[in-house]
Parts: sequence; C-alpha cells; structure tokens
Amino acid sequence: MSTNESASNLTPITKPQGHPAAQSERIGVCLINLGTPDATDYWSMRKYLSEFLSDTRVINLPKLLWQPILQGIILSIRPSKSGKAYQSIWNNEQNESPLKTITRAQCEKVSTMLGAELNNVEVTWAMRYGNPSIKSGIDELTAKGCKKILLFALYPQYSATTTATAFDKAFDHLKTLRWQPAIRTSSPWHDRDEYITALANKVKAHLSTLDFEPEYVLTSFHGLPKKYLMKGDPYHCMCVKNSRLLQEKLGWSKDKWLTTFQSRFGPAEWLQPYTEPTLVELAEKGVKNIAILSPAFVSDCIETLEEIAIEGKNTFLEHGGENFSYIPCLNDDAEHVDMLCTYIKQELQGWI
Repeated sequence: MSTNESASNLTPITKPQGHPAAQSERIGVCLINLGTPDATDYWSMRKYLSEFLSDTRVINLPKLLWQPILQGIILSIRPSKSGKAYQSIWNNEQNESPLKTITRAQCEKVSTMLGAELNNVEVTWAMRYGNPSIKSGIDELTAKGCKKILLFALYPQYSATTTATAFDKAFDHLKTLRWQPAIRTSSPWHDRDEYITALANKVKAHLSTLDFEPEYVLTSFHGLPKKYLMKGDPYHCMCVKNSRLLQEKLGWSKDKWLTTFQSRFGPAEWLQPYTEPTLVELAEKGVKNIAILSPAFVSDCIETLEEIAIEGKNTFLEHGGENFSYIPCLNDDAEHVDMLCTYIKQELQGWI
C-alpha cells in the first residue's frame, strides 16, 4: 500500500460531542485587595465582618473559643458602628466603598497600559473579603482562556494577615478545579526604588499645597498583634524599612519623622507606637502642625479616610493641635499605575 493510500484510509480525528471550544492561550493577572462590604446596613456589615474576623490568619484563636464571642457579642454591636464609619466615606454616586471604586480604576488603567504593550494578557481584580471574590476573579480569567495566572496582592509589605490569606483563598478555589492554571504569586515591594520614589513624589506634591509647614510627618501603618511578629511575620520590619527609606528619600530629619501603627482590635498588645496616642502626645506637648500618610495601603479606604483623615484629625485638634493634613494613598495616580505595570511585567518574566 502506498503512502498516499495509507493516509487516505486514516479516520479523521474529531472532537467528542459537546467538547468545549478550544481557546487561544492567554495570561491572566488578578489584582487582589483586602475587601469591602456591599453596603453599610447592619446585615451587609455583619456578613463582611464575619468573613473577615473568622479568618484564622487575622484572628489566630481556636474556633471553639473565638466564634461564640464573635457571633454572639462582637457581631451584635460592631456592624452598626462600622456601618456608620463607612457611611461617612461612602461613594454614594456609585453606591460602593472608595476601596472598590479605586481598585476598579487601578485595574482598568493597568489593563489599558499592559494591553498597549502585551496583546495576550487579561487583567481583573478581586477582594479577599466581600465582592468581587477571588473565586470569581480566577473563574473570569480561566473563562477567557488564561492557562497561566499571576496573583498580584496589592500590599507593599508582606504579612500572613494580608498577602498570605489572599493567596490561601485563591488556592482553596484552585483545589476545586479539574484543570488548574499555572499560578504565580507576587513579591512585596516595600523597599523597591520605584515605590519609594512614587511615595516621595506624592508627599512632596501634597505638602506643596499646604499653607503651613508640618513640624512632624507620621507614617501610620496598619497594626498587627505583637505575637504575630514574635512568631516570624516580617511585616513590622518591612514597615520600618519602608518608612526609613521614604524619610531618607525626602531628606527629612529623623527627629521630625515618626513611624506608628493604627487599627488596634482587642485587648492584646499590638505593634507600637500606636498612632492615636502618638497624635495625642504630640498635640499635648505643643506640636501644632502635622501631616500623615499610610504607606501600607495602595488605595484609600476606611482605615485612611475615616480612621486617619477624620478621626485622627479630630483627635489631634481636640488635644491642642491646629493643622492636620492627611496625604492620600497612591490610588490610581499615573506614576503608581506605571509602577504596578513594571512590577507585574517583572513577575511575568518567562511567560511573556
């Protein structure tokens, strides 16, 4: 039998009935932020807080001990209080929290910038707690043909309570998939020059708009129970280095630059010095003018807009201060988006 005759007798390969259509392979990027309630009412807040405070990466206590306290006491009181705080900063035009508005804008701008250079990359965004979920983000990317996905946590400093739990949640969903995409996770960038430069430029631009000169600049990072540090969490060290590098980049005196920690929860000792007592101490010793920023956050949120810009300001003024200015996060500033794209492309090396 000739070669041509053999070839003509071969049965053509056909797809089984119902076989899904083949897609061109793409690369996905999922930007992950902390989370947000869907609304400010009691039940929306309770649902969000229950998910957040049930995370054992955040509250490292035995469930049998913690859950009765959380579900029976804390979630009976805290949702109403937190709801009022969210109402004071809520984006009423879009009926969502500023964190959701800003993270979406960051995603859209990153997608546009990367898309102008790379034609096979899809970018989406997700929240560790609340919506859109990390599950929905991964499913969206895989539905678009992404066989490789970078999980990019929007935290400059690594902590098990933020970065690790975001990746945990992603892997929980990946365990349910029949066909898992290849996965990479991002690295922290607290000491990267592009980030320090972007922060320094933000601080200088903001201070140039003030009609007073700050006597002190505070960097207020989200707090962490001290025991987490003692168990090996590197967050504190990264925050301190972040603050020092920024102070050096700006050329501010060490004596006029303070690193503090905010957002304490519960009776345990947290990382110190605490932000609120520091504001009281400064005001009571005669300091009249300060500025403050929160480099642990890349997007303005409840911890910056309400806890610092509103409550922190009130605390400082009530104890004798006169001028208080909050320096916004990098948000969707062009320099910040460019920086994120640079880091994303570096994390994708070998895939693009």
